Amino acid sequence: MGVGVSLILIAAVAILTWAVNATVSGVDIQTVGVILLVVGAIGLLLSLVFWSSWGGFGGGPAPRRRTTYVEDAPPY
Repeated sequence: MGVGVSLILIAAVAILTWAVNATVSGVDIQTVGVILLVVGAIGLLLSLVFWSSWGGFGGGPAPRRRTTYVEDAPPY
């Protein structure tokens, strides 16, 4: 799950949790909303941790460089 998907999930679930006053038999919408909110927050944190370890913008290890050595050979 990427950063954008996590933020969209958190925003949608916040609306579901605190703005919707519907009742459904057998399902507590607020509880489902809180569970999904926690999942979105964990996804956001994991995305940020892995993004910084893979390079991201200005973070992480330096990119590997390849060096090519060319030896002079006699002309044919």
